[in-house]
Amino acid sequence: MRISRWTILWLGIVAVLVAVETLILTGFITPATAITSFLTLIYALVVISVLAFIGAIFLGMFVSHRILSGKGFTPFEQEMLRMRQDLRELNDRIEQIATRLGVSLGDRKKEP
Repeated sequence: MRISRWTILWLGIVAVLVAVETLILTGFITPATAITSFLTLIYALVVISVLAFIGAIFLGMFVSHRILSGKGFTPFEQEMLRMRQDLRELNDRIEQIATRLGVSLGDRKKEP
């Protein structure tokens, strides 16, 4: 199995976030020192903004795909429609055979 570059990038980002959280919990980094560092604050804001932008793009793509792709039948529904047509054809053939043999199939209601 081949791992793509994007997967490695996201795993790296998650690893860095887990490492920072671990350092905060162990006391090596306190939230006060992290916030007082101006460059750390700017870096955190940029990273959060970029991740939020990427997430918004993916969410928009997902929502628009769901809205635009809802116009057709799913493969399962298509197969069910084909099966229904097959059953109608079989029913018609059975009725033809029954009329040739002179057999009454009873009072069955036909589908419209």
